[in-house]
Amino acid sequence: MIFVCYPKCTTCRKAKQWLEANNIAYTERNIKENHPNIEELKEWHEKSGLPLKKFFNTSGLLYKEMKLKEKLPHMSEEEQYNLLASDGMIVKRPVLVSDEFVLVGFNEDEWKEKLSIE
Repeated sequence: MIFVCYPKCTTCRKAKQWLEANNIAYTERNIKENHPNIEELKEWHEKSGLPLKKFFNTSGLLYKEMKLKEKLPHMSEEEQYNLLASDGMIVKRPVLVSDEFVLVGFNEDEWKEKLSIE
């Protein structure tokens, strides 16, 4: 599995601690240094089953500075993918990518269920 995160993000640190406490093997990827490309985003979006807007970091500074709350509803899916691929800090994190599923954001109950942890 790939754990896509931003090391300074408190939610990412919490998720990482949780993965380690539950002995889950993963490869860490810094989203700021190695942000996802359009192909990855499309694959993750499809595997996640979530609306594309759930991939946006709505609490991030960049999201607010760019006034994306107003702009996103008027953007095509392709434009949204391009925007997400342009800067890792726009992408909600952490993202946990496996062969079967993609989890966006850290929700302990959801992660337990997907990773079959009691």
